[in-house]
Amino acid sequence: MRIALISLDQIWQDKDGNSVRCTEFVHQAQACGCTLAVFPEMTLTGYSLDMAIVAEPANDSLTLVHFGNLANETGISIVFGACLFDPDTGRSRNYLCLARPGSAAEALFAKVHPFSFVRENEMLDAGDRPGTAEVGGFKLGAAVCYDLRFPELFSAMAPTCDAAVVIANWPARRVAHWRTLLIARAIENQFFAIGVNRIGMDGNGLVYEKSSMVVTPDGAVLKPEVAGEEMDIFDIDPEEVARYRAAFPTVRDKRYALYRDLFGKL
Repeated sequence: MRIALISLDQIWQDKDGNSVRCTEFVHQAQACGCTLAVFPEMTLTGYSLDMAIVAEPANDSLTLVHFGNLANETGISIVFGACLFDPDTGRSRNYLCLARPGSAAEALFAKVHPFSFVRENEMLDAGDRPGTAEVGGFKLGAAVCYDLRFPELFSAMAPTCDAAVVIANWPARRVAHWRTLLIARAIENQFFAIGVNRIGMDGNGLVYEKSSMVVTPDGAVLKPEVAGEEMDIFDIDPEEVARYRAAFPTVRDKRYALYRDLFGKL
């Protein structure tokens, strides 16, 4: 499968401006023969906790409609981020969303670990279930930014997934952690780790550096087939996961029942 990782230099809280740029990138990905395009967290706004600006009703989201239409127009599946709220409760969550050709875009996964360091947990509810989907022969597991620091979520994906997709706004001052943790998650679970981070500077003055990457099941950082300032294109093969697990099987030795018992005894 050919995928485009788009390290978008997000325009701060500008949904219209970012929508235009995302459309351009997806069309470029289409021209390069991609099956999947992946954008950073809170794609059309950048990472902001101003819910009055960023949050949209889950049942009437213009962001979901935009990317759904774009997927149908181009024939490419698109991973993107959005904040969506339940109109009945008014409470929002930070979602990884998926648009696939021929169907409506869906809020696939709500961030399980809100970033309490910046009080995200006070503004956004935590998700409580995994998110998986199949695209181009790959079974993908979903995670959002701070989730990357919690290996249990990724371990839960391992038996059924070929890759974990992590979308983020991860600042440059901690980017070494981002790279190290993506490699660790791939090695621990013997699958591809696909991480997409933004570039540029956000409205809070935080700086981001180019760090989107694909890590193979054995922990190697894959070189892009085509490299650009904001978009890199990779070719990945789901059979590589099966081959590596057959040659050096560690995932099969995970003892999930024991882990649950140990947690109960702590």
